[in-house]
Amino acid sequence: MSILKATDIGISFGGVKAVDGVSFSVSPGQILSIIGPNGAGKTTLFNIVSGVYAASRGSIHLAEEDVTELAPHKLAARGLSRTFQNLQIFQRMTACENVMVGRHLQEKCSLLSALFRTPAVTRQNRETRTAALDLLAYVGLKDVADVPAGSLPYGACKRLEIARALATEPRVLLLDEPAAGCNAVETEEIDHLIRQVADRGVAVVLVEHDMKLVMKISDRILVLERGRPLAEGTPREVRDDPRVLEAYLGKHGAREAARA
Repeated sequence: MSILKATDIGISFGGVKAVDGVSFSVSPGQILSIIGPNGAGKTTLFNIVSGVYAASRGSIHLAEEDVTELAPHKLAARGLSRTFQNLQIFQRMTACENVMVGRHLQEKCSLLSALFRTPAVTRQNRETRTAALDLLAYVGLKDVADVPAGSLPYGACKRLEIARALATEPRVLLLDEPAAGCNAVETEEIDHLIRQVADRGVAVVLVEHDMKLVMKISDRILVLERGRPLAEGTPREVRDDPRVLEAYLGKHGAREAARA
């Protein structure tokens, strides 16, 4: 059964249809990749699904609840979290503090309690730090928990951002180009981490340009062209689709996909 379902999504900017009639669904533990060239509407689609943009048409359901018009923080509270194409970490905060920020939706203490540092707040802060350290260990960053995020290698920052997204305890995780800018070793680490997340039963939807990673990791792939769906299927089906090979992968991309 699908945990996230988008139906006939559309949005226009200045009369130009940035996303037009896109539908997809993803089940718990499944990895769905969305591919296409720059300008295909991938990130715009993510922005609609995560509540940043309001769709001109269509609907979005999360666990059968209509969440089409909900703001990002309300979606996060219901179990939908995302990362962004450009790193959104707090450079001067430690890795642990960055993840602790992501836990705020799970905190129950009132503002008044926080201001007066009641025992409940102290206990909650301790529990939040413990949970953050567990997540850092999960993504392979426990040894740098107290290091400022701005001092970490780029690939580590990518994993840190995923850890912070996981701190909200999502049922659906949207990853916008998680391997962008990563070297081969860092990409393998991201690959392994995404598989781990899916194995925990989290539905993963990712936008990614690294075709080798996409073909290795995806259960299904949705291909967009100028805001419209061009093809959808398994990696093999997409790889063998002449329209996809011509429009997106090109000769170099086709060779990379064939090696996956």
